[in-house]
Amino acid sequence: MSLLEVTDLSIAYGGIQAVRGISLSVGKGELVSLIGANGAGKSSTLAALGGLLQPAGGSLRYDGEDLLALPAHARVSRGLALVPEGRGIFPRLTVLENLQMGAYSRRDKALIAADLARMLEMFPRLQERRAQLAGTLSGGEQQMVAIARALMSRPRLLLLDEPSMGLAPILVEQIFGIIAQIVSEGVALLLVEQNARKALEIASRAYVMESGRISLSGPAAELAADPRVRAAYLGE
Repeated sequence: MSLLEVTDLSIAYGGIQAVRGISLSVGKGELVSLIGANGAGKSSTLAALGGLLQPAGGSLRYDGEDLLALPAHARVSRGLALVPEGRGIFPRLTVLENLQMGAYSRRDKALIAADLARMLEMFPRLQERRAQLAGTLSGGEQQMVAIARALMSRPRLLLLDEPSMGLAPILVEQIFGIIAQIVSEGVALLLVEQNARKALEIASRAYVMESGRISLSGPAAELAADPRVRAAYLGE
């Protein structure tokens, strides 16, 4: 059963059509990757799902509910969280304050405290840096803050935009390990990622986006073996 259903989604900036009638789905507890070149419309798609962009057309349904009727903050309280490209942390707040901001829509104080302790256990580096201003962290540490902050909202679906961008290879491995752990705990995840090889390795299904349209879709392992994907995105 699908948790997210996107049907005929279109997004326009002025006279430019960034997304041209795409349809995709994410099942409960499923990891789905969306790959494609820069400018294909991937980030615009996630921004529309998170409520940061108003689509020009199409429908978005999350757990049977019309997402277009909900503002961004209401989507978070329903269990849909976005980690945007560029991380979007609060640089002048401490690591701990950033994580607390992730739970702003919650009122269950005891569980918030438990989740905060769990995030610091999941991300030991953040435990070490918890009193440090987030803007002074390394890129990899800031990405950990962004993911942990989103998890503090207790999402059922996490939208993750370019988590490995600009990171050293060892940190990329750490981030993808964290992604796998998140999904193993039952959180569904829609991943936009330039590292197509890693994105296809970790996903159950994937979509290839080109010039605002879905050009290919299917099981991730099949797409990874497709000569067109290998030539265009895997450098083979």
